Amino acid sequence: MAQTPDAVLKEIKAKKFRPIYFLHGDEPYYIDAIAEELESKVVPESERGFNQFVLYGKDTDVAGVLSYARRYPFMAERQLVLVKEANKLAGIEQKDQQARFEDYALKPLTSTVLVLCFQANADERKTYVKACNTHGVVVQSKKMYDNKLPEWVASFCQHEGVKISPKAVQMLVDNIGNDLKRLSNEIRKIMVNLRVDEGVDASAVERFVGISKEYNVFEFQKALMQRDVIKANQIAAYFSANSKDNPLAPVLIILFNFFSKLLLTHASKDKSEKGLATELGVNPYFVKDYLLAARNYPLPKVANIIHYLRECDGRLKGLDGVSVPEGELLRELVFKIVH
Repeated sequence: MAQTPDAVLKEIKAKKFRPIYFLHGDEPYYIDAIAEELESKVVPESERGFNQFVLYGKDTDVAGVLSYARRYPFMAERQLVLVKEANKLAGIEQKDQQARFEDYALKPLTSTVLVLCFQANADERKTYVKACNTHGVVVQSKKMYDNKLPEWVASFCQHEGVKISPKAVQMLVDNIGNDLKRLSNEIRKIMVNLRVDEGVDASAVERFVGISKEYNVFEFQKALMQRDVIKANQIAAYFSANSKDNPLAPVLIILFNFFSKLLLTHASKDKSEKGLATELGVNPYFVKDYLLAARNYPLPKVANIIHYLRECDGRLKGLDGVSVPEGELLRELVFKIVH
């Protein structure tokens, strides 16, 4: 049966291997993570020269992959056959070639660990994909929803053995988004520069990720939340002057998510820290921010702001047939929000 990426990684780390791994999806992070873990665990380093093969889909075909898979390891317990970009395998979309692969998947060589990395979503209803679940495992790596990112970052840091503050989590998420590969790389970059007993806080993110201390999306949201007209306009002006590093589209997504949660704050009957944290799906640390924003923005005003955000997004995409510079759109949006 299909399993989650984390469950499969845990199994591999315990050196419990399957004959076939069919990895697919639109999130490359877990596909790469599982493939890398298998590369480091399946075949001992001293045996890799004869028993570890990395193939590329664009350079081979189904028959070529199966010829490697059917080989016996050379003076070793097992061999690894890793196929990157397997979605580009010649013949993989042909029924007769899929049937050949299905035959192998139903009776795989137990001394071979065959890994197919599809850098795209595959159709799990196809019989050759289903066959991989008979003795192996099918893993889909899905793009992560934005509201799940803070939890993922916190969990990743815990796994890496480092503490991270809620503000640092939010800064990373707001400024990097749902690129898990980049998020993990940036966190590891911070960790390399920390003392052994030091955690990841907001100042560490500012220093090592290159996020401006005063002019970032986190501070922009904070200024709007506090209805700080001067600060909000200063950051908007900075974003406008540096639009390449601060594009408007991601800012709109972050603001839309914030004000949508603010709507829920107004509607929630339970205004306790724990109740609102559960309702909004945020760390309890940030509940006070939503309560402050709720005092600054009554419910009708929040509804209008969400309308302004949608309107700005439409104009950014040129839906009104008029091209307006991003900076001008942002300044106009800030005026509508805070006044």
